[in-house]
Amino acid sequence: MKQFSWLGLAAITTLGLGWLRPGNTVAAAPVSTGFWDTYSDTWVATDALGRSLPGFETVGGPRADRTVGIFYFLWLGRHGDQGPFDITRILATDPDAMAKPDSPLWGPLHAPHHWGESCFGYYLSDDEGVLARHAQMLADAQVDVVIFDVTNQLTYPRSWRALLSVWTRIRQRGGRTPQVAFLCPFWEPARVVDELYRELYRPGLSPELWFRWEGKPLILADPALLAANREVHHFNDRPDRLEAGQTLGQTFRATNVLESVGGCFPTWRQQGGAVTLTLREAGPAGRVLASARRTNLTDNSWQNLELDPPAPPGDYAFEISDGSGTVGWWSSPEDRYLYGEALANGKRVAGDRSLRLVYVDEIARQARSFFTFRKPQPDYFQGPTQPDMWSWLEVYPQHVFRNRAGEKEQMSVGVAQNAVSNRLGSMSEPGARGRSFHQGAQDARPQAVRYGLNVAEQWNRALSEDPRFIFITGWNEWIAGRFNEFAGIKRPVMFVDQFDQEHSRDIEPMRGGHGDDYYYQMVSYIRRYKGVRAPPSTRFAPIQIDGRFEDWERVQPEFRDDRGDPARRDHPGWSRGLHYRNETGRHDLVLCKGSADDTHLFLLVQTADVLLPVASTNWMLLFLDVDGNPANGWLGYDYVLNRQPPVDVGAALERHTGEGYPWTDAGRVRWKAAGTQLELAIPWRTMGLTGPPPHVDFKWGDNILQTGDWSDFTLNGDVAPNGRFNYRLVLRAEQRATGDPSD
Repeated sequence: MKQFSWLGLAAITTLGLGWLRPGNTVAAAPVSTGFWDTYSDTWVATDALGRSLPGFETVGGPRADRTVGIFYFLWLGRHGDQGPFDITRILATDPDAMAKPDSPLWGPLHAPHHWGESCFGYYLSDDEGVLARHAQMLADAQVDVVIFDVTNQLTYPRSWRALLSVWTRIRQRGGRTPQVAFLCPFWEPARVVDELYRELYRPGLSPELWFRWEGKPLILADPALLAANREVHHFNDRPDRLEAGQTLGQTFRATNVLESVGGCFPTWRQQGGAVTLTLREAGPAGRVLASARRTNLTDNSWQNLELDPPAPPGDYAFEISDGSGTVGWWSSPEDRYLYGEALANGKRVAGDRSLRLVYVDEIARQARSFFTFRKPQPDYFQGPTQPDMWSWLEVYPQHVFRNRAGEKEQMSVGVAQNAVSNRLGSMSEPGARGRSFHQGAQDARPQAVRYGLNVAEQWNRALSEDPRFIFITGWNEWIAGRFNEFAGIKRPVMFVDQFDQEHSRDIEPMRGGHGDDYYYQMVSYIRRYKGVRAPPSTRFAPIQIDGRFEDWERVQPEFRDDRGDPARRDHPGWSRGLHYRNETGRHDLVLCKGSADDTHLFLLVQTADVLLPVASTNWMLLFLDVDGNPANGWLGYDYVLNRQPPVDVGAALERHTGEGYPWTDAGRVRWKAAGTQLELAIPWRTMGLTGPPPHVDFKWGDNILQTGDWSDFTLNGDVAPNGRFNYRLVLRAEQRATGDPSD
């Protein structure tokens, strides 16, 4: 459950991530009129823990009726610019800081603190370079929709407008992005839904990005609480029990056109309670205007009776009857409501009962017909209390949330939970369910935090139930306010929703720590849930390395990369003195091909614009895994080409040796480049092979910084395919071609 209270923020230093050599600029990729499918679900990858992604043979073909959403946060930098206050770094400096609320290492009480640092740094939510990379990473993972957190009564329009702008441009050039939806306040959603409807949906901004469910844009909000014009009377002094054969009631005066009326009903924590709600005209003996049965009541829930058509202003009586199980009505023994009175069996009694009157609100009525609503369940333990509810986070084993048709519609999958035993707690409390919590306990083994044991247990539970929609929490929350008290617990320093690496729930890759382990774990489970396409069939042809390229036209498949995605970033960071600038994006890699015969591997790469002259040691790099063993080499790569600038006599092929990022000369290979294309031929014997292996995994990259770190493929230049992903060229004997690699 979310808890928010923020104060302000303040400054650091400027950080530059990289830059182009003077004059090395390149035009943007041309706009595509169609969808440029990169077939990312057929890419292969192995993470830093040695876990390889499942493919078609393991998970089967695509399942079009399965959908994935992920919790996404818009608030970074929207609550001041002090800090960043990184809890992980603070505790590394002073392990006892949690007992020192006055330590100068902490930010002010309630100020946002980072639990760690994203691989993109301490960024702001409107950083276009980060937003573009998020779209790419989530689309590659087959995430269908990001669900924005607006549960704290703020919608962050500057952030969502920036995201919609960036993601719309990506789609205009044929790229892929998830769509968007919102999780609204659990108990008071009216103002937020009204604002979103007025500012985003009714004006029709970026409709192609609206996520639709049952044919309409999805919004997670309780539709019964939409009207801004409401009258609520909380008379919670005493629960009056509804006895067998009895009616309880409350008369009231509606001052406007009445849309619904409701009350708050205790069940003394008992299950299975039910009542009939009835509205009568004028008084307890008046004509019945509406009636409905409510079953499976949860303790202290508000139950509303909707009126169709709405009732005009006037005097009414609202009553409950035909009780079964244990049900009551929260009341006051004193007469506190001027325009009505409590009833029992139709007779006036002392006091008043809790009452909620919802009046007709035209914008709310429009919104109700415009959206598909799912009522969000804030509780980690309770599960659904009615049909058409969705969860955002639960403890294991998570509940199945069903729709009105009784279908298994939705479940949540969470990385960690601020639950302590069987109660809501804070992430910084002992016993909170961190990333390594599974099988009922925290796993204390070294490096357990990297394996995502908590979320794996939740994924396996969700896969066994197989609902239509899985909601993942979450992607990029990163911050939590500093408190000294929460949910009745007091400590010198407390953090509710995020705390440290173990007690946090972001999947977005971090700097240091677990890196991108959770991202590829998520990709793996989404593939098991949604399936993937079969690898493309291969067709080889004889290739001559002559710079003409016509002989490549018959070669299949065409391995694709995103258009328009070279690294571009120029945006302030979290504090007033922090700025991120990255202009390493140079060549825009768009497609690759591969062919082979008994003596050579042939590869082609194409860029969106004419290749620039060889100018540096990171020009058009090629990484190769030829032994099928991702556990050796650098990130599994046995060879790299062009780490040294290529020359006319050949491009330098180097073999990985030792640990880390060392390479040693393996020979020269023939290459030709002209216009937007580059082709080459590598003898198998140069790579220590007597002939073609079963397959070759490969990646092209340009102007990456060669830091020897996985993040280079995410942050700098352009790579094809993205991140740790590789293309796999299958080398079947019957498909190899005979060709002459000479001029």
